[in-house]
Amino acid sequence: MAKLRVRLLLLAALLAWTLPTDAQLRRGPRTFVRSGQKELPDSLKSQRDSLQAVALAKQFDSLATEDYFLDSAALTALRTDDLHGLDSAALARFEAAQQGADTTARRPLLKKGWFMSDSMSLSKVCWITAVLPGYGQVYNKQYWKLPVLYGTVGTGLALYLHENKVYKPLRRQYDAYTDVSTVRTPELDALQTRMIRSNTRRQLYLGLTVASYIYFIGDAAVNYATNDVSSVKKATTLACIFPGAGQVYNRSYWKVPFVVGGFATMAYCIDWNNRGFQRFKKAYALLADYEQHPEKYPDGPTDEFQGRYSADYMKNLRDNYRRNRDLCIILTGALYVLQIIDAHVDAHLKDYDVSDDLSMNLEPMMNYAYVPALQSNRPVFGFNLGFKF
Repeated sequence: MAKLRVRLLLLAALLAWTLPTDAQLRRGPRTFVRSGQKELPDSLKSQRDSLQAVALAKQFDSLATEDYFLDSAALTALRTDDLHGLDSAALARFEAAQQGADTTARRPLLKKGWFMSDSMSLSKVCWITAVLPGYGQVYNKQYWKLPVLYGTVGTGLALYLHENKVYKPLRRQYDAYTDVSTVRTPELDALQTRMIRSNTRRQLYLGLTVASYIYFIGDAAVNYATNDVSSVKKATTLACIFPGAGQVYNRSYWKVPFVVGGFATMAYCIDWNNRGFQRFKKAYALLADYEQHPEKYPDGPTDEFQGRYSADYMKNLRDNYRRNRDLCIILTGALYVLQIIDAHVDAHLKDYDVSDDLSMNLEPMMNYAYVPALQSNRPVFGFNLGFKF
């Protein structure tokens, strides 16, 4: 019996040691555990927030520097309260940035000037070259071309002035002779031949002068390489300087004969109609003066046609030639604008990817479509038409 009591006491002590007490049986607040781990607080969150705040402050300061550094007084007044909160290192960086901004603001004053600026535009170089021949070559540092430019322009101009002195007296004699009578005589024919030859040489010399002058303006535009100028602007500028030069720059050589031929045709038509206008203008003036003052002309009309045509007919011919001449001038201006537009558009389309794979494909097609009436899918046959461009 004693042994049984001892065993019961040992069992009770063992149970008392293994079972929890009342305090241990009480459970605390319910805890949710996800993914097998309890979520712990982020101890680095405050540091990350402070770093983000510093980054935002730097970004704001950089924007403020770009916007307000040009006016340092306004910037100082705006940031006075913030300067007290900056430490010495930040203040030093602020002053260095302000000095750099002031240097940037004063940078345009370090350029060479308006006349020889390093960033001068292409159109400005061409305009100055048109006023001061040779400026473009000096700007492009191609000094060896200056003797060629001034040599050709000077020689052509000197020959033109010399021939012009020969032509003007012949022209005055011809006008004085035809103002009295336009009847064809050997003296008038000889005088007109000499005048035409002198005028032809004069026009050739003038053409040489103008061509060399225009060539060196175009040369300044072609060799302009100070800034990155697009080929579109160069082609358009060259087309404005001389008709057909833009097409040559775009390597559209097949268009050059049409442009040059069109201008040559227009020039011939203008000259032909102008000569007809001047001819019938003088004939009409002589015939009208004869009809008003017949006593001044005892030998009859002195116009070229000697009275075979009436004054009204002469006037109509004069007006027709003048109208055709003016129309040809307008068409020449339209052709000039058209070739500029063509050079501009062609230069744009040079970089446009035009593929040779322009095709249309027709292929058979088979698909399945649901038919509600049959409540099932049925095969559908047809064609697919595809365009590739």
